Amino acid sequence: MADAAAQPTEVDGRPADPAAEAPYAHGAGPSGVAPSAAAPADADAGSFAPPLTPLPALAAALRDRGHAVLDAMSLAALAATPLADFAALGASWNDLPPDRYLRDGGRYRRRRHASYVVDGDAVRDVPHRAHWQPVDYNALHGGIERWFEPVEPAVAQSTAWRQLLRALGALASGLRSAQPWFVEAHQFRIDTTDGIGRPTPEGAHRDGVDLVAVILVAREGIKGAETRVFDAAGPAGLRFTLREPWSCLLLDDARVIHESTPIQPTGAHGHRDTLVVTLRRGGFQDPAPTA
Repeated sequence: MADAAAQPTEVDGRPADPAAEAPYAHGAGPSGVAPSAAAPADADAGSFAPPLTPLPALAAALRDRGHAVLDAMSLAALAATPLADFAALGASWNDLPPDRYLRDGGRYRRRRHASYVVDGDAVRDVPHRAHWQPVDYNALHGGIERWFEPVEPAVAQSTAWRQLLRALGALASGLRSAQPWFVEAHQFRIDTTDGIGRPTPEGAHRDGVDLVAVILVAREGIKGAETRVFDAAGPAGLRFTLREPWSCLLLDDARVIHESTPIQPTGAHGHRDTLVVTLRRGGFQDPAPTA
């Protein structure tokens, strides 16, 4: 039986108060969620393992709670893709250009960006475009067109990448209804160049979309990066730390708010790599046309 300190914890308030932790009981969590294995011996003190959702229960979890976590094998099964094919993409995170738009003065984020329309099995590449969010969803970086370098063609055209986009499109259609999905994919590296790296410098937020997938690609030489998910309409929250490469947090963006805590180095060249994919119905978020 796993130690209680490794179990996911549901907390009240925003942000979560460590003094108010109340671990789930041993064994299955709420709504059929099973706690993952205990955190490794080198895990942050007090960190919590993610509450894993069995793949057959994924649709119900998103419908009932607005969030779910898949382990790597479940994500691979969802996308009908060998896990090794996802792992082969990981090296591309070593060649991400710096994010020139950080308004907190930091140098800790690198990224690439691409846009698609996913309609059933069809995945259509959209000509490279700026990433834009309204200030209502991103108070720090909203309201500006951010032109990031595109995802490299070898990655964007790989079978694993395309299969993942199709699978997430099908999941979004099951959550809402079958329709075209306007998809943005972001490769992120948060590093410890400045001593501290901030995965979500804007704080707890929504993205203004329908479905968000946050996929951990790698974490090396760091502590921190605790994921926090809060009910958008109430105080209930969940906190845990993703550690397994290609494990995935899925969020119904209309129902929950999310953030990740800063990272600090435990060794040289500490960093955390993620792939964030958002799906939105009706069109991309774009600035209003000027008169």
